[in-house]
Amino acid sequence: MSNFFLKKNVIVTGGNSGSGLAISNAFLKLNSNVIRIDKKFDNKIGSLDITFDLEKYKKIDLLISKIKKKYNKIDILINNAGVTYPSKNAWKNFNVYHKTLSVNLHAPFYLISKIINIMSTNSSIIQITSLGSKLGFENNPSYQISKAALAQLTRCGAVDFKKKKIRFNSICPGYIQTNMAKKSFKSKKRRTAIIERTISQRFGKTEDIVNAVIFLTSPNSSYINGTSLDIDGGYQVYGL
Repeated sequence: MSNFFLKKNVIVTGGNSGSGLAISNAFLKLNSNVIRIDKKFDNKIGSLDITFDLEKYKKIDLLISKIKKKYNKIDILINNAGVTYPSKNAWKNFNVYHKTLSVNLHAPFYLISKIINIMSTNSSIIQITSLGSKLGFENNPSYQISKAALAQLTRCGAVDFKKKKIRFNSICPGYIQTNMAKKSFKSKKRRTAIIERTISQRFGKTEDIVNAVIFLTSPNSSYINGTSLDIDGGYQVYGL
């Protein structure tokens, strides 16, 4: 398996922390060339780090030019970056609506459309979506809309780029112990409710996402295309 990833050129958005950092480290251990994209970087890990605000998705050409200076082709793209701003005012805050869709949906679309010409044959593109792409949660419509559309983007890409032999798949995480789920994890009441509904009886870990990413970008998943893999410990199938 490790030989397959040797010297592969891998882009990870939101690579500074959480699942993005874990994914980046995993590919580095497999001797891939990792390009992390984020607004800031707290630590160097041996990757090519490009500071870029994905909210400014219309400037993605500048990002692509930086990548092209270093690499002529890309083998794997992980659209991991995401933002969420739950609020009781969510239906009235249009600034949050536009900001959320810019990072969670428009940036992946632009990045795919610009990077696709230098994607290698038999390469992979992975979108990291969310339970919010399939289930309804209170006071966060912008996030849920963006993630649902991102899942559909996966299906569109699989169909439209089949001749280029580029596979598109999504990973739909449940509650993972990252900053995005920090409030839910710290609240005893909320944490207990989530664990009770989760068949695996725990929060997910970043390595759970990493394992899915490695599988879906490897030859072991060569017949998996245009679909979504739920990594939620059975949260969605519990019939309460």
